[in-house]
Amino acid sequence: MTEVDRASSWLSREELDAARDRLPILYVHAIPVRADDRGAVTHVGLLLRADSDGGIGHEVVGGRVLYHERIRDALARHIETDLGPVALPRIPLSPQPFTVAEFFPTPGVTPYHDPRQHAVSLAYVVPVMGDCRPQQDALELAWVNPEDAAAMAQRGEMTGGHGVLVRQALAHVGHPI
Repeated sequence: MTEVDRASSWLSREELDAARDRLPILYVHAIPVRADDRGAVTHVGLLLRADSDGGIGHEVVGGRVLYHERIRDALARHIETDLGPVALPRIPLSPQPFTVAEFFPTPGVTPYHDPRQHAVSLAYVVPVMGDCRPQQDALELAWVNPEDAAAMAQRGEMTGGHGVLVRQALAHVGHPI
């Protein structure tokens, strides 16, 4: 396989804004979880972030897929970026999303909203085994039990439809919501 120079394909802020005005952008989202020895989810990791409007809300790990980047690599990169280099995610060799989420800049089209763009996201549940610490612009990482995560989602404590992703992830892993 040939090596691709991703730096040369990285979009400037202006180029990204222009692309966002014209095209859906591919994203991945990961719901980090802790699981017991039987594989049952015991905790869900939620990031606390400030948004561009000055509000604060919980979100899940996520971000864009780069040009010539495999989905598995994008998941690993975003988990490391948001949770730190020793999060030790257990990404399957052939990851399958539990849902495809369509984020629209217009509220109400779908449960997912991103005022910057139309984005299509592949969403995954990813067990993490290591020490996780919030990175980048995350203010805090909270590990909550599945019941509390579902309740937070129901109360609207997660921005942009991330609560819907958490509820769908919990249903996907067989946890009643």
